[in-house]
Amino acid sequence: MAGERVAERVRETAETSISLRLDLDGSGQADLATGIPFVDHMLELFTLHGLFDLTVRAEGDLAVDYHHLVEDLGLVLGGAFAEALGDKKGITRYASLSLPMDETLVRVAVDLGNRPYLRYALPVLPGFVRDFNTGLFREFFQALVNEGRFNLHLVRECGEEPHHLAEACFKGVGRALDAATRPDPRRAEQVVSTKGTLEA
Repeated sequence: MAGERVAERVRETAETSISLRLDLDGSGQADLATGIPFVDHMLELFTLHGLFDLTVRAEGDLAVDYHHLVEDLGLVLGGAFAEALGDKKGITRYASLSLPMDETLVRVAVDLGNRPYLRYALPVLPGFVRDFNTGLFREFFQALVNEGRFNLHLVRECGEEPHHLAEACFKGVGRALDAATRPDPRRAEQVVSTKGTLEA
């Protein structure tokens, strides 16, 4: 797997403006400005635990709602993962783990096999951290898997506090994506599929 695994993406709509740079082989450095402090906090945790380097500059119609910006951030970040991974030769592909956050435990499993799917088995009722509805993170993760073209399962084992649940998810997804995107030296240029390709 030669070359840098880096992607830069820009998305401009009437609702949002986002520029993003992702380095899969970074050191966990985050430079974030989304206009939503709690989202910045979650992306910082995701970056630190995934050992990615991530720069984000984002603006949106936050006076209307946070929904547009949160969803579009997922789209842009997912697209950056797909671009940075390229043909996905030589990567580990699968990863899973359980991540605790005080009383909360979340299971995370990921398959980077180009088959977008999200299982989001967390409370669907709104949980607020200040004025932010953590239920919007379902839209973020759905957009992330759609554009990133991977399979993600997020399952709550226990816990109710919305901040802790969100934190466990972002830390867990960061760590799972770090493990799944990691080059496996035993595979060299091999695609982890008996079909010989991850294309549909």
